[in-house]
Amino acid sequence: MEVKVRFFTNLREIVNKREETLTFASGDKVTVDLVLRTLAQKYGKPFMEYVYNGKTGQPKNFLQFLVNGTSTSTLNGLETELRDGDVLAILPPVGGG
Repeated sequence: MEVKVRFFTNLREIVNKREETLTFASGDKVTVDLVLRTLAQKYGKPFMEYVYNGKTGQPKNFLQFLVNGTSTSTLNGLETELRDGDVLAILPPVGGG
């Protein structure tokens, strides 16, 4: 099973790429949380500090996670299950004016 992850702004600089494809064993329950933990293990401290709140261990509130263009806040949050070919985008806050 493959899931694409798209990175933007600062996170793109941390991982040094725009997109990455992660492969998981077929039959695994792949959630947004599992993908984030997999990326944290791969990219270490800089990724962890950008994505996770050091006190709570939860992803920072300002980040948005989109699965195939739909916010996980309208799905099942970090427990949103991903399927083969899904695209997870990790978005920073967007300022406006």
